[in-house]
Amino acid sequence: MSEKLKIKLSIGSRVYPLTIEAHQEEGLRKAAKSIEAMIMQFERSYSVRDKQDVLAMCALQFASQVEQKTINKDVNNKVVEQKLKALNAILDAQLSL
Repeated sequence: MSEKLKIKLSIGSRVYPLTIEAHQEEGLRKAAKSIEAMIMQFERSYSVRDKQDVLAMCALQFASQVEQKTINKDVNNKVVEQKLKALNAILDAQLSL
């Protein structure tokens, strides 16, 4: 059975208590740290006073990164698939001789 942990994460000057699986802790802490760094970057770069706006911009940034990685992975998969088909065709031609 997985061990449950109670942790507190600080995001945007608010503390969020969470009950999580032990194996999730490192990822969640790194994610919270990344969000905090991005919040500070947005606050330095833009004159945004509302935390809600900063958090929305962070969410958009992270979501767009995830989507871009998915798009890149799909493109890479198609390239690999095309190369495998070409290789398979070459092998089929050689084997049918």
